[in-house]
Amino acid sequence: MSTPAKTFPTWAFFSVLTNIVLMLTVALLIYRQQRATTFLGTITSPTQVNRDTQPQAVTPNLGRRHKLNYQQWIDILKQEAKVAAQKRPQHLTILLGDSLSLWFPSELLPQNKNWLNQGISGETSTGLLKRLELFNSTQPETIFVMIGINDLIRGVSDKIILNNQLQIIRYLKKAHPQTQIVVQSILPHGGEQTTWEKREKLLAISNGRIRFLNQQLQAIAQKEGVKYLNLHPLFADNQTNLRLELSTDGLHLNSQGYLVWSSALQLYSQIELEAQKK
Repeated sequence: MSTPAKTFPTWAFFSVLTNIVLMLTVALLIYRQQRATTFLGTITSPTQVNRDTQPQAVTPNLGRRHKLNYQQWIDILKQEAKVAAQKRPQHLTILLGDSLSLWFPSELLPQNKNWLNQGISGETSTGLLKRLELFNSTQPETIFVMIGINDLIRGVSDKIILNNQLQIIRYLKKAHPQTQIVVQSILPHGGEQTTWEKREKLLAISNGRIRFLNQQLQAIAQKEGVKYLNLHPLFADNQTNLRLELSTDGLHLNSQGYLVWSSALQLYSQIELEAQKK
């Protein structure tokens, strides 16, 4: 008897296809923007942001927030969420995570949405899980979540990280049943080229482990019926390390890195999320 051919799940096919389209489109968009920079001295984008030809470090305009402790952060985010709940802006989109989300330049976020940034520097999945109720009263159209790298730096086990991710997803589904929830992959780090101040802690984490966690995270998202945005391939080089031209120190992103992320958010929203509404 011949062995029956293995079937490829339809959802897996479309997931791979979406990732390929996303990567190619982002690459084309970045290429076009870089050519515009060369010939015009500016990058033509929806927000008309001027860029130098060399990647620049992102300096977040946080003012006194740099000096805040964790509880003070919580108080501010709670107040900002309260304002969003009262004003009920159209197309409200929430960005959840750590310093990578926190430092996202507001001028690079897709401009057809109203953004509520709920990122905290140094945040872990445990910390994020405990503060999800801060924006319970808001009515977001979409929630983008990226969390996990600080857990790894602090030595948290894969089991705890994935369980926290699962609990975050389930909480958001229950609290915001009409909201599109998008779990984003954990980004790689810069490997031996990392210059971050806690370099040794970062080097203790293999990028192979991050890829494994992302695979498990994608499976959890699929099982829970939420979206998964695989950003990892857009930021990884041939050695699966964070591409140095997109980073300031092997961990955090520079302007070019945020441009790639922004383009991915914009295109993913158009390709995947808008199609789901129809």
